[in-house]
Amino acid sequence: MAKKLVIKVTAGADAPERCSQAFTVAAVAVASGVEVSLWLTGESAWFALPGRAGEFELPHAAPLPDLIDSILAGGRITLCTQCAARREITEKDVLAGVRIAGAQVFVSESLADDTQALVY
Repeated sequence: MAKKLVIKVTAGADAPERCSQAFTVAAVAVASGVEVSLWLTGESAWFALPGRAGEFELPHAAPLPDLIDSILAGGRITLCTQCAARREITEKDVLAGVRIAGAQVFVSESLADDTQALVY
């Protein structure tokens, strides 16, 4: 079994079920003791900003702010460098605990031993 899970979420409010699934899987993995690295790309980049997750709604899904808090409590959330730049998001704008990093870091994390990567 993989000891680390790298999850890239490419969807935001534009594809709410896919988005919610990525955050839910990440939060459940953290709660299960798995080392988790969640990457925000594309439209999910907006959820790196304070208050934006609270605007997300999906019936019968856990609230996105709660999932983010759970992931940050035991894992890592990274905002894609290019996605941040395209949206004019800087390190001073993001939630505490969210880092901004690029493809080289994603590839390095994804290819590490005992790691499983998922893309939503």
